[in-house]
Parts: sequence; C-alpha cells; structure tokens
Amino acid sequence: MAWFKRTEKGITTATEDKKDVPKGLWYKSPTGKVVDADELERNLYVSPEDDFHVRIGSKEYFEILFDDNKFKELDAKLTSKDPLNFVDTKKYSDRLKEAQDKTKLTDAVRTGVGKSKGKDLVVCCMDFAFIGGSMGAVVGEKIARGIDYSIKNNIPFVMISKSGGARMMEAAYSLMQLAKTSAKLAQLADAKIPYISLCTDPTTGGTTASYAMLGDINISEPGALIGFAGPRVVKDTTGKDLPEGFQTSEFLLEHGFLDFITHRKELKNKINLYLDLILNQEVR
Repeated sequence: MAWFKRTEKGITTATEDKKDVPKGLWYKSPTGKVVDADELERNLYVSPEDDFHVRIGSKEYFEILFDDNKFKELDAKLTSKDPLNFVDTKKYSDRLKEAQDKTKLTDAVRTGVGKSKGKDLVVCCMDFAFIGGSMGAVVGEKIARGIDYSIKNNIPFVMISKSGGARMMEAAYSLMQLAKTSAKLAQLADAKIPYISLCTDPTTGGTTASYAMLGDINISEPGALIGFAGPRVVKDTTGKDLPEGFQTSEFLLEHGFLDFITHRKELKNKINLYLDLILNQEVR
C-alpha cells in the first residue's frame, strides 16, 4: 500500500485541512539568510548571519535611543489635509485615511523628547510605512516644531530620515518644506545646538536635498540607499553604467558625504559619544 493511503500512525489529515505556518514567524534577508522573527527583534532587527539591517520605524528607533523607552511625543495629533483636492488612482484624502488606519500613525514622522544615556534629546523619526515616508506639509511642520523645541530648551536634535522624497499629492506645499526645514536648521546652528542626521534605508529625493544632508554630522546605517534620484533613474538619464555600490552608505562615506557608518547596536552609544565630545562632557 502506498504511504499516502495509510491510515495508521496518524497519517489521516486531508489536504484541505492542513494548516500553513503562520506568517511573520521567520524573516528571509536579501542574501537568503532565514532568521526567527523573535530573534530578529532581540537583535534590533539586524539579521545575525549576514548583518543585514532590516527597515524599522519610529517605534523601534525610539526604543533603541530613549532610556527605558520613556519619551514624550510632540504634536502627536497633527494630520495632513488635502488642500489641492488631489486625485490620482484614488483621492488623496482616501489615501491618507488608509495609511492612518494601516499604520496607526497620523503622518510620516514622529517627534519624541526624552533622555538618552541620561541626556535630554529631541528625536524626529520618519516612517516609510506611511506613504513611503513622503515629505508633506505635516512632516515639514513637525520637524520645524521639533527644532523649535530644541532651541527653546537647548536640547540636541536628531533627525532620522527614511523617505521616498516629496509627497507629490501636495505639490508645491511639499516642496516648500525643503526651504522651511533648512531655515529652521540654520536657526538651530545659530543657537549652537548640535544636530545629528541619521540617514537610513532609503533616504532619497527632497529629504536628501534638504535636512538629511545638513547635519553637524551626517551618519548612516550599513547598506542604506542614499541619494536624490534612484540608481535606475540616474542610469537612464546619463546613459552610463554606475559604479559598484553606487548610492550605498559605504559609497557615500568613501566619497565624503557621510562622517561615519554605525551598526544599529552601536547607534545609541555613537550618538551620545559625539554629544559628549562636542559638549565637553565626561564620556559615558
């Protein structure tokens, strides 16, 4: 008798009754390494075998940077409008509602104020899950208000970028945020308050063209895509093959656009080391 006809030893489950393994228990990195989801979380969402840094959002970065994950969120209820009544494949107002329902976020950036290694810190962090981390009026306003809070309270400012660029559904309103955030950062510099820019995967478009590259130091995680236009667009425009590793954080470090690259496990230590050095404080 063929094995698939046996009823002894418990081999009786019909095909339609078989259960699939629940999604989310395992993660497969781009290099093909498979890691348990719980182990990945414990490892700060870095694949332990190949060191691949998985994309994470503001929730995870706040957990990494703030002591005991304690922080106050600024402007948590600030949301975008639809000033242009924009419609592409769907209404922008509907797209916003869907993104808010899916991500439980109000927009593509969150601002937290708390202590990191005992020092006060303002952290603005973008969320790629919200319409590709696109930069609209609310993103610019929340960053500007975060900078204002830093100036008012004399607290260092950290910007964590993760964005596809400007939000086309807000057109000129989105582009205005480049000048707005840049002007606010000039005020921060005049107040001699440190600004650290962390570029994560991906940091592109108007984000790169404005606040992401204006840090007192510009840092990144390994393997992050950082650029204005994407590699495919650049190649199609120039008609030339691009150098190996073009627009990766390692390529930008080699060509002087970044100050250093840090592993996610060392991110909190490296940021605080820099702050201790420039503020002439005892290194912790």
